[in-house]
Amino acid sequence: MIKELKNILFLDIETVATTNNFNTLDERLKTQWQRKASYLKRETHQSDEDLFHERAGIYAEFGKIVCIAIGKVVDQPDGSLALKTKAFYGHSEKEILTSFSETIQKLPKNTLLCAHNGKEFDYPYLCRRMLINEVALPHILQIAGKKSWEVNHLDTLELWKFGDYKHFTSLDLLATIFNLPSSKNDMDGSKVNFVYYKEDNLEKIKNYCLADVSVLAQLYIKMKALPVPLPLLQINS
Repeated sequence: MIKELKNILFLDIETVATTNNFNTLDERLKTQWQRKASYLKRETHQSDEDLFHERAGIYAEFGKIVCIAIGKVVDQPDGSLALKTKAFYGHSEKEILTSFSETIQKLPKNTLLCAHNGKEFDYPYLCRRMLINEVALPHILQIAGKKSWEVNHLDTLELWKFGDYKHFTSLDLLATIFNLPSSKNDMDGSKVNFVYYKEDNLEKIKNYCLADVSVLAQLYIKMKALPVPLPLLQINS
């Protein structure tokens, strides 16, 4: 099982709306968002503009990726294990996706991705944004047309569901019940759009994304009851 752990690439992405100003959207895209917002308004009375700033980032058609963090369990010289992490981040989504794709293309073909809610969010979001940015999908993300149960990549939310498709549990809640350090110290996913556009603080987003990957890896180890001492030392590259 420890050997299999080293074949896993832990992953997290942070996303924001494609623009800070709804009115600068292409007219066709603005119309499409208004159609989308008409459904969202059933839950809220917010304007199209407010909904765009608050919710657009979670939809690959209206959002963009500003950070991708990855982590891999590696051996240390003293025989212990550590989590080697790397972040791809910046204002150019195409550059982020290209660098990420080039990196994972070098991994063995038996590498599995692992993300929390990855099958419904991270993996398809990455694929969609790569296609939009004309970045060729790496072999690991050749999952088009597959059902969720046909995708071999790992998903800690799916592991926790035990077949219950109605049950959503956040990464932070699972970290809490498994007594793992929280990554939500001074921000959470709902604040990423604000931190990016209002605070212009990509470093803060990067650090948050890396922290999520660290929590994710340790959660997977806990859920699989692997004999690995925690917390894992995190080595940023």
